[in-house]
Amino acid sequence: MSDALPHPSPDEHLPAAALARAALAQLAESAGIRRVHVLAWRDLADVEAGGSELHAATIARHWAAAGIDVTLRSSYAQGSPPTAVRDGYRVIRRAGRYAIFPRAVLAELVGRHGPRDALVEIWNGVPFFSPLWCRGPRVVFLHHHHEKMWPLVLPARYAHLGSLLETRIAPPMYRAASIVTLSESSKRELVDHMHLKASSIRVVPPGIDERYTPSGTKSDHPLVVSVGRLMPSKRFDVLIDALDVVRRTRPDTELVIVGEGYERDYLQQHIAGRNASSWVRLVGRVSDEELLSLYRRAWVVASASIAEGWGMTLTEAAACGTPAIATSIAGHRDAVADGQSGLLVDDDHELAQRLLEVLSEPVLRDRLSVGALAHAARYTWAATAHGAMQALVDDAKRHRHR
Repeated sequence: MSDALPHPSPDEHLPAAALARAALAQLAESAGIRRVHVLAWRDLADVEAGGSELHAATIARHWAAAGIDVTLRSSYAQGSPPTAVRDGYRVIRRAGRYAIFPRAVLAELVGRHGPRDALVEIWNGVPFFSPLWCRGPRVVFLHHHHEKMWPLVLPARYAHLGSLLETRIAPPMYRAASIVTLSESSKRELVDHMHLKASSIRVVPPGIDERYTPSGTKSDHPLVVSVGRLMPSKRFDVLIDALDVVRRTRPDTELVIVGEGYERDYLQQHIAGRNASSWVRLVGRVSDEELLSLYRRAWVVASASIAEGWGMTLTEAAACGTPAIATSIAGHRDAVADGQSGLLVDDDHELAQRLLEVLSEPVLRDRLSVGALAHAARYTWAATAHGAMQALVDDAKRHRHR
C-alpha cells in the first residue's frame, strides 16, 4: 500500500537529476551498499512530523531512486497502515512512542526486516544505542542537542533523566560513531555540550525542493508566516506576543501559523487572551501548494524556536524570496545568513523590534529578499543525499580497513 501524502517529487525531466542518481548509485556500489535500514522515532505520515521526518524521507527517496533498497522503521503513525511503500522505499510503522526503541533494535537483531549492508540511526533526543549492537557500516543523524527542550515537554523528574541520558550516558558510546549533523553551529553544540569528537562529525546541510521559487505578488498588508509543530520549544506564544507589540505601530499586520501539535488548545487560549483572533490564524497542516503560496505572499517568515538543527522552513521561504526573522540559535545561524537573507535576534524584545523594522522598511525588506534568494541557491536535496551516503561509504571503508 502506498501513502497518499504530499511530498517532494523527483525532477525526472532534468538530465542533472539522472546524473545525480547515477553518481549516487556508483558511490553506494563502491562500498557494496545495496540495502540500507533507517531507524527513526517518527515517520513522515505522523501528525506531529516535522523537519527531521522530512529530512529522512527525502534522503530515503533519493537513495531509492538511485536503486538502493531502503527500509525505514518508525513508531506507528495515526491513521496510517503499519507497512507501506512510499517513493520507492519501504516504511514499517510499529510500536508506540517509547516501545519503538527496544522493538526496533530487537527486529534488527533477529533480522525481521531482512538483511542490510548499512544502518542509519536517527538520534532524536532518545538514541537507539546502535554502537552497542550494530556491526557493519552505520551513521547517526543527530540534528541538534535537546537540552533546552526537555523541561518543556516532560515533567521535571523525567526531563532530568532525558537530559542525563542525552548529555552524559549515551555520548561516550558514540565517541567512535560517524555522525551527520545539519550545520556548523549544531556541530559546535554537539562538541561543546555532548562532548562528541569533532573529527567524527560531518556537516551535511538539508536541501530545498525545487518547487520553492519566487512568483506572484506579495500580500497587500504585512503578512508574517511561521511554520512548525505546535509544541513548546517552537514558542509560538512568544511570536504572537511579539506581533502584538508590532501591531501597535502596524495594526494591519497578520500572522499565519502553519502546523499541528498538542499545543493547539493552549495557543487558541493564548490568542483569545490577547484578543488576537482577528489577526492570528492557526491553519493546521496545509497542502504543498498552499504552503508555497504562503511563502511567496509573506513579507517575512519568522521563528522564535529555542532549539533547531536547521531552519528548513526558513530556507524554503528564502528560496521564494522571503527573508527570515529568527532566534539566534544553533541551526538558525546557518540557515539564515544574518544581515543578508534575514535577521537573527537574541531576545524577545529584539524579536518584536526586528519584525517591525523589516515590515516597515521596504528598502531593507527588498535587500534581504535578494539575499535570501542567493543564500537558498546553495542547497539541494541531491547534494544532501550524496553527502549522507558519502558518510556511510566512508564508514564502510573504515570497517573494511579494520
